[in-house]
Formats: sequence, C-alpha cells, structure tokens
Amino acid sequence: RSFAQSVLKFLGFIFWGTAVVQVFGGVSVILMFKNYRYLFQDSYLPLPGWLALATALMLLPTGLLAVSISVKCSHTQQETLMYLLLLLLCLEMSSAALAFSYSAKTASQLESAMGYLVHQHNWMCSQDPGNSSMDVIQRKLQCCGVHNYTDWLKTSSSRYHSVCVPESCCKEKNSHCRGDLSHVEPLSDKGCLKKLEDQLSFPMLYIFWSCPALSILELLAAVSNGFLMRYQPFHELCIL
Repeated sequence: RSFAQSVLKFLGFIFWGTAVVQVFGGVSVILMFKNYRYLFQDSYLPLPGWLALATALMLLPTGLLAVSISVKCSHTQQETLMYLLLLLLCLEMSSAALAFSYSAKTASQLESAMGYLVHQHNWMCSQDPGNSSMDVIQRKLQCCGVHNYTDWLKTSSSRYHSVCVPESCCKEKNSHCRGDLSHVEPLSDKGCLKKLEDQLSFPMLYIFWSCPALSILELLAAVSNGFLMRYQPFHELCIL
C-alpha cells in the first residue's frame, strides 16, 4: 500500500511536468497551421493541438488528486481520479490518431498548394523583392521553388524572363543577388516543399509519440489507485 501511494505521488508530479509538454506540442501545432493557413483548405487541421491543450488542462487536477490520494486516501477523490484518467486516455488516443492521420494529409496538400502559388506568381527580373505568399515562404525558410529553383522555369511568367528567378530565392548573406540564373551560387539550392514538410511534421509527430508515453503513465496511476481502492469498503465504491 505504501508503495502504491509513493508511485501515485511521483506520478502526480510527473503529470504536472507532462502538462507543460502537452502545452508546448499543442501551441506548436496551432501556431504552425496559423502561420501557413493559406496553404490548406481544411480548417480542422489544428484540432490535435487543441486536444493537446485540453489534455494539459486536465493533467493539472489529475496530478493534484494523485498527490492528495498519496497523502490521505479518500474514496471520492479516488473515484474522481479514475474518471479523469479514463477521459485523459480517450483524449490522448484521439489526439495521437488525428496527428498521425493529418500528417499524411498535409503532405499531399502542400505540394499542390505550393505548385499553385508558384504558377500564379507574377514576377519580373531586376525588381524589388515581392511580398506574395511564396516570397514570404522562400525568405523565411531560405528555399527556392517547390523542389528547387528550376520550378520557376516551368511557369507562365518564365517565357518573358527565363534567365532569372524571384529575388526571394536569394540567400540572406548575398545582398547583391537579383535572382540571375547565370550565377546560381547565391540562390537557395533547396526546395521549399521538403523544408515545410519537416517543419509541419515535427509538432504532429511530437504529439503522436508523447500521447502513448503519457498513456502508459496514466495506466500505471490507474493500477496504483485501483490497488488502494481495494482497502475501501465495497459500498463506498458502488458509484463506479
């Protein structure tokens, strides 16, 4: 019994720490899709992030109950803890499943969306850097085109000026770059698709792997709490 109480107390503090982990993952997913919302048609893609925040919010009272039960067993608190652990388990499994599913879905949407932005981009050689969505992505990620700079040579605009690419393809350290294809060294040699996929998949995979790990801890807490509930009279536990 004392060992089960010690385990519950330890897990209570762990739950408070994992709440911070869930907040980090949830906020990362929400902000990531907010920053690149113009690339996606579906508005529900940040849902795993919101579920992670809901999980973090519920972990706070769950940890408090676990610590409280380790000090003084109360059948009401034990029952409440069991319900919270069950609800947390459902939230985390849902969040992990959605994160895995949406990771594959966003990868397929990104290529078509970025290809459309490149095709619709109107650019001219020797102009100031543009402010279109594709220009913003290329400057922020230090990339050029969907797969590489040659994607710009396949657009409708390239027939008028096929010797250059938008200035947003230039590397930051090359202040004199104007997108001239006669000198490709100052241009970013990596495409934006791979970089953006990596940036978007990290928070999704973060949530996907953190949820099963947290679920194992919650099952351990449920087992420890269930062991302590054996010492309660049966009529006090009939609500379960």
